[in-house]
Amino acid sequence: MLKKHLASLLVAACIVTPFATQAHEHGEAAIARSFIKEIQSVEGAYAKEHGTTFFQELSKGQHPRAVVVTCSDSRVHTNMLDQSPEGDLFMIRDIGNQIATAKGSVEYGINHLGASLLLIIGHSSCGAIKAASGDYSGLEPAIKKELDTIAIKKGVSNIDGVKANVHNQVAAAMEEYAEAVKEGHLVVVGAVYDFADDMKQGAGKLNLVNVNGQTDAAKLLTELSRKDIADETDKVKHSTHH
Repeated sequence: MLKKHLASLLVAACIVTPFATQAHEHGEAAIARSFIKEIQSVEGAYAKEHGTTFFQELSKGQHPRAVVVTCSDSRVHTNMLDQSPEGDLFMIRDIGNQIATAKGSVEYGINHLGASLLLIIGHSSCGAIKAASGDYSGLEPAIKKELDTIAIKKGVSNIDGVKANVHNQVAAAMEEYAEAVKEGHLVVVGAVYDFADDMKQGAGKLNLVNVNGQTDAAKLLTELSRKDIADETDKVKHSTHH
């Protein structure tokens, strides 16, 4: 369960005004220098607002309720999931929100930190999906290596490719963590953050598309409300953030 209950993932995501950015094709030192000053200013205000006690508690250790595997895309961030993600979300980001290219991190979050939820989030207008569905032979070797593990059809529309990839990632997770899911220790959820409203469910919504391998939209909520999942959720709710 996320901090505001897992069911809250079905509501529209809140989008804050991003840092002012300047369109450019290549990195520019002047932009970097200006931005690091802005980051320091924002972080300083953040530290002052939260205070010493907050950071003392964080320093004692982490007990995240969710491992989140999402894309490195700059338009996808934790503020849409949890208003206070510190200690709550174990974040893993790579191009194409893949399990394969971040397996060690995923395993650490589940096996060693004891997260109860594995949340895999794809998103609309995904560049990795666009590349993987076309010819990416001219890209750098390291990028090609990561794109090679995205198994979608060539020529597929972006949003269909995004959903297919999310389903593939859930399937991989279900196979890898079958025992944990079977015993009720882990729930695997696949979702699409659709800021482009390609799914016609509302711009900025986080649409659940897969729960423990269940892809029938009419049955997703039923899967989430199963008694064993509800019991596990209740245990986590009363053992963390109190």
